[in-house]
Amino acid sequence: MSALVRAVEAVLFAAAEPMTVEAIRRHVGGEASAAEVRDALDTLAEHHAERGFQLARRGDRWLFQTAPDLAHLLRRERDEPRRLTRAATETLAIIAYHEPVTRAEVEAIRGVALSRGTLDVLMEAGWVRPGRRREVPGRPLTYVTTPDFLASFGLESLRDLPGLADLRAAGLLDPVDLGAERMEMRAEAPTDEDG
Repeated sequence: MSALVRAVEAVLFAAAEPMTVEAIRRHVGGEASAAEVRDALDTLAEHHAERGFQLARRGDRWLFQTAPDLAHLLRRERDEPRRLTRAATETLAIIAYHEPVTRAEVEAIRGVALSRGTLDVLMEAGWVRPGRRREVPGRPLTYVTTPDFLASFGLESLRDLPGLADLRAAGLLDPVDLGAERMEMRAEAPTDEDG
C-alpha cells in the first residue's frame, strides 16, 4: 500500500462523518491531486471489499461502514440513560448512607413522604432491593443497595462513598445546609464573655 493510500485510510477511519474527496485531500496534505485521492479511494474500496468493514460512497462523500452482511452482529438493545427525579436521587443516597433503612426512616430523613413509585424506580434500576424485616412492632421491611449500585457508580464498597468533606470540596452541598452548619458552629463556639 502506498503512503497516500495509507494516509487516506487513516483519515477516513478517524473521521466523525463522511468526507468529500477535497476534504480528504486537504487532510493528507495539499500535494496530492484529487485524481490521486480518487485512485487511493478505489484501491481502498477493492482492498476492503471482502472484509468486515468496507469503504462506501454516499453521494460525493466517503466513509467506512460495517459490511452489510455483518450489520446484524452490531445491533444491540440500547440502554436508555436513567434520569432520576430529585426524590429518587435523595432516596438512593439515604439508602446508600444509612442501609439497612426502612421507608419510614427514609421519609423522616427527607422530611417528606415518599411517592409511590420512588422505590420502584430504584428497584427497577437494580440499585436497591428489599432487605430483612426489622424485629420491631409492625416488622417493617428494610431497603439496601445492590452490587449493581456499586458497579454503576464505580464503587468497590459503600466505604468508598464520598464523605461530608468530599461533598463540600466538590461544591455539592446546598448553600442552605452550609449556612445552617456555620450557624451551629457559631452557636457552639465560646464567646469572650464565656471567659
